[in-house]
Amino acid sequence: MSARAIWDSLVFSLKRHIAYTILDKPTSFPAWGFVRLAFLMTIMMSIPALLWFIAITMAPLSDVTALWNTNAFFAYILTVKLYHLGWEVRRLASVLLATLGAAVVVYGGNSASAPEETRSSESERPPNPMIGDLLTLAAAIVYGIYQVLYKKYAALPSDPDAELDGLDRTTAYEAITDTDLEDSIDDRNDIAYPPPFALYANCLTTSIGLCTFFLLWIPIPIMHLTGVEEFHLPTNLTTVFAIAGISLSGVLFNAGLMVLLGMWGPIVTSVGNLLTIVLVFASDAIFGGAIQTVTVWSVFGCGSIVVAFTILALDLRKGSSSA
Repeated sequence: MSARAIWDSLVFSLKRHIAYTILDKPTSFPAWGFVRLAFLMTIMMSIPALLWFIAITMAPLSDVTALWNTNAFFAYILTVKLYHLGWEVRRLASVLLATLGAAVVVYGGNSASAPEETRSSESERPPNPMIGDLLTLAAAIVYGIYQVLYKKYAALPSDPDAELDGLDRTTAYEAITDTDLEDSIDDRNDIAYPPPFALYANCLTTSIGLCTFFLLWIPIPIMHLTGVEEFHLPTNLTTVFAIAGISLSGVLFNAGLMVLLGMWGPIVTSVGNLLTIVLVFASDAIFGGAIQTVTVWSVFGCGSIVVAFTILALDLRKGSSSA
């Protein structure tokens, strides 16, 4: 497949799926619709991140981590309500088990801390834990909303899974008939629909990055000049590489998130995100020399997350194979 054919396939997919605005011509690419979608996705991804960074200065890290991980629960609730699904005991139990497991890992690991560390942490209590907890809870809810709305309105209806968590796509998207597709690509037999794997999702991820680059820097000089917050360039290479590493890992995470949301849907993806807790726990214990932090509760919590994800993944696989 040539580069031109890949590009045309991507443009064709965007034209088929992005809603046109009153500023877009029906026969042209929906440029304003694409800009609107990129802007909305950027805002929906930035709000939870900003709330999290604010909350981390007000509430204990354990509270912020535990509350943030409830986004999987809110994603399930919103999916059920938005798609008018029935409550399934197995999936609800899996989501609750994963959320509970994350909380057990966060708080269960604290029992392994030394008494001296506990006393020192008590002397350095966060200034506004209640406000920090509320901000984190709001961030988790918004993040759950973003995952569900992305799957419904931004992801391609022809992503690899033919169903959204057991829901037939005809109820989630406006059906694209074979006749419509044949009429649209009749003159270009080399156009592939859907485009190559992950290309569409990565295009949307790139649009979020560009929107962030061109818009979200604007408050920085304003806050600096008004004295709200002081900013300055990094003074050493260690800080530069740390920022670069955070940025690169963020790009990889967001790219993978967008692909998985299209493939798995918000429920399985949000629970799958909790597996990072298991990976961090294992890496700290094996490579970080933090074996003393391993407790029965932390092992139980990690096991709960793995079991919950396995149940949801197997359920998704059964639904795809039976479709």
